[in-house]
Amino acid sequence: MSFAKSPTVQGALSSLAAFAIFSTHDVVVKFLGADFSSFQIVFFSVLFGFPVVTVMLMRDRTDGNLRPRYPLWTGLRTVAQVTTSVCVFYAFSALPMAQTYAILFATPLLITLLAIPMLGEKVGWQRGAAVLAGLAGVMVVLQPGSTQLTLGHAAALVGAFSGSFAAVIMRKVGRDERNAVLMLYPMVANFLVMGAVLPFVYQPVHVQHLGGFFMMAVLGFSATLLQILAYRTASAVTVAPMQYSQIIWAALYGYLFFSENVDWNTVLGAAIIIASGVFIVLREDSKPGSGAPVLSTRGRYVQGTLPRLGSMARLVKRSRIPAE
Repeated sequence: MSFAKSPTVQGALSSLAAFAIFSTHDVVVKFLGADFSSFQIVFFSVLFGFPVVTVMLMRDRTDGNLRPRYPLWTGLRTVAQVTTSVCVFYAFSALPMAQTYAILFATPLLITLLAIPMLGEKVGWQRGAAVLAGLAGVMVVLQPGSTQLTLGHAAALVGAFSGSFAAVIMRKVGRDERNAVLMLYPMVANFLVMGAVLPFVYQPVHVQHLGGFFMMAVLGFSATLLQILAYRTASAVTVAPMQYSQIIWAALYGYLFFSENVDWNTVLGAAIIIASGVFIVLREDSKPGSGAPVLSTRGRYVQGTLPRLGSMARLVKRSRIPAE
């Protein structure tokens, strides 16, 4: 088997391509953020995502209803995902892209921490030290006391935490809840909440803006399909760290489109966070059967605007099975 045809290489390349497209998606978010509030961007993002969800639900033949088996956890996850969507979209519009990514890269570290009380995960001293080092890297990026912290920084931090909280809840109840419940509740909540706020923040939408919202949907959908291909081709330990390649795209796109320069604090802090995250992923992979929450959390930090990666993967799998 040649190097180029290796499943590991193909999976890594597919994941790299997926996150390059996701980064392009975030560039569109940042462009739109100059004219619209994050509430309006999330509203239209969900609106353009509903057709995909409708097709998926039409193909879902699982018996059941839309009543959640775990109402409390489903409610908390929905609130967390709505919070994540607004906060992350606002952070991209308010902060340099590289800085936003560096803060959001703390999500796997926070998932590891939250898994201790919520899932009963046992974190040894090595993973614990990696988490502390990664959080210290966040402080290096933020430089509290020497730089002015803005609402954008707060939004990125809250988005990272709420996204981690939603991911751990997903690990807790995801196997028992019906797929339709997991998809619809966050999307409908986003649609209703953003729709309620929309009259207070609405700005006229022109044709070029509709093109931007449509592009977000297409880019998000395309990147998710590539991510599915990556996880089907290679192991999670190969695919998961590829998300950190977004810092390279952030630096490039930030410089080309927004005249952003990456400062050394962001470079150093991001390096610490990435090293910590990769160590945790590798450490969890070395302990099969431990229920590793980071490796099994495959989605991005922005949730509730497009279908879950797992749901999309099941749809693609069913579409490949010939009708009897």
